[in-house]
Amino acid sequence: MDISCEHVWREVSNYLEGEVDPALRAAIEEHCRGCKRCTAVVDGTRNVLRVVGDERAFELPLGFERRLRMRLEESMPSPKRHWIRWMVLATAAALLVVMFEVGGGTAFREAPLRSVHSHPGTGVPAELMVVVAASGKTFHVTGCTFLHDKTSLRTITASEAIREGYAPCVRCMKEYLSAEAAPAPAGDELLGVALRDENDED
Repeated sequence: MDISCEHVWREVSNYLEGEVDPALRAAIEEHCRGCKRCTAVVDGTRNVLRVVGDERAFELPLGFERRLRMRLEESMPSPKRHWIRWMVLATAAALLVVMFEVGGGTAFREAPLRSVHSHPGTGVPAELMVVVAASGKTFHVTGCTFLHDKTSLRTITASEAIREGYAPCVRCMKEYLSAEAAPAPAGDELLGVALRDENDED
């Protein structure tokens, strides 16, 4: 009788326990004489069964169970540590809320306008690039002739300028000023407004 390796592997437990018929036993032994792989499988399975079947192989020393329990308890997070962790997180959250309330949430608010005479613009495109002077109070489009202090100019977006408290220039950004916020001066008043604004910016 000629058998394959797979057939030997399927029958290895029955073979070792003596539960195969004599013809199959002889075929397995004949196959193992010529197949190193199946010989290793049969010998390895025999060794495992011998170790598992031997009571002495698994004798545990005295106190092993107690030591094992102690190590497991040490490695597991205790409810006390868990409670302390939650207290630390709750305290940190409370501090953040208090800091936000005390600080007035300035990180989320626009800065106050730099001049009491300034009026915020409406509908200014947020990504519009504008020019501001460090000592000025208004933001301008590039090329505005009413820009002062040209030594400290910087270009930023309109949304950044508004956030920093700058107001739109009444000349180059007048399309974004509402009629009630900045009434258009007429005649001689125009010169007075221009002079007053220039003095505010200097």
